[in-house]
Amino acid sequence: MKALVIAAFLAVAFADPKVYLREQFDDGDEWKNRWVESKHKSDYGKFVLTAGKFYGDAEKDKGLQSSQDARFYSMSTRFNSFSNEGETLVIQFTVKHEQSIDCGGGYIKLFPGELNQEEMHGESSYNIMFGPDICGPGTKKVHVIFNYKGKNHLINKDIRCKDDEYTHLYTLIVRPDNTYEVKIDNKKVESGSLEEDWDFLPAKKIKDPEAKKPDDWDEREKIDDPEDSKPEDWDRSEHIPDPDAKKPDDWDEEMDGEWEPPMITNPEYKGEWKPRKIDNPDYKGKWVHPEIDNPEYTPDSSIYKYDSNGVLGLDLWQVKSGTIFDNFLITNDEKFAEEVGNETWGVTKDPEKKMKEAQEEEERKKREEDEKTMKDEIKDEGEGEEEKEEDDEDEEEEEEEENEEETDTNLKDEL
Repeated sequence: MKALVIAAFLAVAFADPKVYLREQFDDGDEWKNRWVESKHKSDYGKFVLTAGKFYGDAEKDKGLQSSQDARFYSMSTRFNSFSNEGETLVIQFTVKHEQSIDCGGGYIKLFPGELNQEEMHGESSYNIMFGPDICGPGTKKVHVIFNYKGKNHLINKDIRCKDDEYTHLYTLIVRPDNTYEVKIDNKKVESGSLEEDWDFLPAKKIKDPEAKKPDDWDEREKIDDPEDSKPEDWDRSEHIPDPDAKKPDDWDEEMDGEWEPPMITNPEYKGEWKPRKIDNPDYKGKWVHPEIDNPEYTPDSSIYKYDSNGVLGLDLWQVKSGTIFDNFLITNDEKFAEEVGNETWGVTKDPEKKMKEAQEEEERKKREEDEKTMKDEIKDEGEGEEEKEEDDEDEEEEEEEENEEETDTNLKDEL
């Protein structure tokens, strides 16, 4: 019996990973035969195959790029439908916002196999929605939304997404023990329990509707000292007439009325008297409402499970286009997904960054050259104006000298 258990464990441990979808766009335009654009609307934005403006590998980094601003996008690819009952589900892909996105989605949706791809739209029922979403400085999150019994449930945690222009790897792991993990760039950024981090089920405990705080329950930690009393000399007016003030010599009571000295703050004023506080001998602490088991709560060990997973879709809105989606993977093997991430994104991420930095350096140098050229042109124009002014002055002086000589000649002739 023990040998059978060990054999079964080894069979699971060393079983080949199941790969339901792997899309890396490495066969030219053949992707067009695998991906279907929805016809639900006539003005969906177009995806194009490209590695973008900068990349780590011109071929390996090719993916689907949104190409039109302020558009909805709706495109999907089908694979053999499967149920993830009893096994891990891993969804993984890369996203590159090379356009410095200001508002738009970078997420995927996993649909049931019965989805009509040509009628896919924003209200189409999906199983899972996962990936980054950015809109202004206030929204930079990773969506993890599960459909449970016909209702979409958002995660109760805030997972921040990457908001730079480089390619990033997003991974969602859903396990049959109802736990999950979110990774970015093959590093865990969040994990936990499906039941605890989403509101799929009613609360396990509720406040006892029959319980109420006893009337004699005293929650006051401190009380006024009943032995304390106000001193007899305590009461003093807050303001008093200024004893140093004098009626002006020119004060006319018939005209100005009865003179009254101005009021000043009383230096002996002590404020409102309050008795000192002492510990309350009857203090029982903060009353806590007792809880009972929620009769409406029923545990569900199959929250993670979907009977049919058969379509992966890009159904999103972008104000500023330019996002590239690539390296789609759906599998049942966490380790395999990590290895694929390292073999794809992991290999090209550093060369991509190097190319981007080289482009930025080239642009910087060009800006400096343009600025220098502009300054030189302005300087040349200024020098040209100065030379022209000097020439004009020389001509004026020559004319004046000629006029003076002519005048002298005329005077001599007259004499």
